[in-house]
Amino acid sequence: MGRFQKHIFICINERKTGDKRGCCTSRGSLKLLDHLKGRVHELGLKKKVRVNKSGCLDACSQGPTMVIYPDDIWYAPRTKEDMEEILIEHIQNNRPVEKLVISYK
Repeated sequence: MGRFQKHIFICINERKTGDKRGCCTSRGSLKLLDHLKGRVHELGLKKKVRVNKSGCLDACSQGPTMVIYPDDIWYAPRTKEDMEEILIEHIQNNRPVEKLVISYK
């Protein structure tokens, strides 16, 4: 087993105002990142789960975006409640939150 059971990357990429692709930061990714980091700490998961800032994850139109490894599950959480659901269901209980998953099919 590696150092962490789950590694979460949350895009905080910023683009110029008016860029048609948009960016995750303008859609609130920094607030979601801070919320998730705080909750991981509160729940005593810091030794099992690593939350990191990420540059562009190339899913701008879906943003804010995040990916969880080693599961390779991509999400588009919009609210703290979405992030909380991902934390409880996916991170703690190993059940992906299908309604928030980004599908590339």
